[in-house]
Amino acid sequence: MSRAMKDSGIPWIGEIPEGWSVENIGAGLKEINSPNRNCIEDNALQFKMGTIISKKFGNSKYNPETLEGYNQVKKGDIIINGLNLSFDFISKRIGLVQENGAITSTYLAVRPQKHLNSRFTTYLLKSYDACKVLHGMGKGLRQTLTYGEFKKYKIFFPPFSEQQKIADYLDRKCSEIDKMIVLEEKVIEELKAYKQSVITEAVTKGLNPDVPMKDSGIEWIGKIPEHWNTSKLKKIANKRVEKSNEPNLNYIGLENLVSFSEEMVETENIYSTEGANVCCEGDVIFGKLRPYLGKVKVIKDRCYCSTEFLVLKNNDCPKYLRYLMLSEWFIEIVNASTYGTKMPRANTDFILNMSVPIPPLDDKKNIVSYLENKCSEIDSLVSIKNSKIKELKDYKKSIIYEYVTGKREVQ
Repeated sequence: MSRAMKDSGIPWIGEIPEGWSVENIGAGLKEINSPNRNCIEDNALQFKMGTIISKKFGNSKYNPETLEGYNQVKKGDIIINGLNLSFDFISKRIGLVQENGAITSTYLAVRPQKHLNSRFTTYLLKSYDACKVLHGMGKGLRQTLTYGEFKKYKIFFPPFSEQQKIADYLDRKCSEIDKMIVLEEKVIEELKAYKQSVITEAVTKGLNPDVPMKDSGIEWIGKIPEHWNTSKLKKIANKRVEKSNEPNLNYIGLENLVSFSEEMVETENIYSTEGANVCCEGDVIFGKLRPYLGKVKVIKDRCYCSTEFLVLKNNDCPKYLRYLMLSEWFIEIVNASTYGTKMPRANTDFILNMSVPIPPLDDKKNIVSYLENKCSEIDSLVSIKNSKIKELKDYKKSIIYEYVTGKREVQ
């Protein structure tokens, strides 16, 4: 038997169960303003993909010298990343504090009052985020959320015992879904590793397992087919250094290129082409910043690209060169040569002076044909797994919404 419902007065919610309450957020969630004076609290917390974790476990790239300006928070508090609300961080702006600590005051920290269960409220606010309710709350150029604005909006909630019941159910259900997502992600990583091993084997050993082999003289490659040669990269592919102010050229930034793929994605960033490199059809671009990301592409049409790319031209088989630069040994050697801690970059001269195997042109073409087919098969499997992950994430968001809004009842 369905329970009686009433209008919540909140357009994006619609009806809620009749016994649920509605009030201003400010009455249920109080802002935390507890400066960490004299660094009393030494456990630095960080926001990581919708969770709050200690930096000692978070592998953080930024560790402050002092926590003096941080905000002290306690287990059960809720942290909201209210920065740049126009950017789409769906369901990852809300995090529940699991242990006492100090977190940067740039985030909004709130404490549920006694009539609100912290876990239920976290799930509820994640639904606010998933439905893009938070997007309209930001103010100023950077669309930042302040408590003064946040507290004006409405929040709804069931009796406390039902909040606990919903939170317990969602903890169990979301944990099950998260485990399924982790398994799918593990398979994807295994497929990607397999793809790179297939590439590496083909560009260093060829396609014929019975061909006579010889020592390449390159330590990390070992033996190569007897009829192959070796050379420094700069002998087969010249660095292109061309600047232009041509209008209407497309621009490729590192953010636009998917790792270990030629797939392009749109970003919200607005780029300046001033000082950018010009790329021509057949050029190969290699991302020097964080080279382990494997951002390598064959250019199809004249365009601009970021100066973080090395642009190579005059190669007889650019697709083979791309696969060569995506091979495991090439990425590992280049990555080991980088300088800089936070933004590791590869040196152009180091890359150009690397010794590489050079098959005859016919072998290159055959390897490219083989790898295009093989990698396409692997990419299709990865795509299926990514679709499954998206379905699981959408399902997770939907059940959170259904239960925290009372559309479905925990039995």
